[in-house]
Amino acid sequence: MIPELKYDDKGLIPAIIQDIQNGDILMLAYMNENSLKMTLETGFTHFWSRSRQKYWKKGETSGHVQEVKEILYDCDADTLLIKVIQHGPAACHTGNRTCFYRNIITGAQNE
Repeated sequence: MIPELKYDDKGLIPAIIQDIQNGDILMLAYMNENSLKMTLETGFTHFWSRSRQKYWKKGETSGHVQEVKEILYDCDADTLLIKVIQHGPAACHTGNRTCFYRNIITGAQNE
């Protein structure tokens, strides 16, 4: 059963992907209602590519698939948090473990 979610004007909802084993944020992608259904049906993450205008299964070419263990949604029902087991070393298309590998501030505090 899919709850009543709030999709944007393009029918998309952001999905934050988190490693269930260590809590790392792996990536952010977008889903529409159909890609969410595909994810629920298969147990692996599926997204809508805004740039290519098509569906894609994470890891369909690399083999680095994401096995879904839990899907939560926020208090406004406009963002998903998907907890996964990341199969393969990289969630990012650059080959990095996570898409969030670049820093603007590294532990420094502004005073």
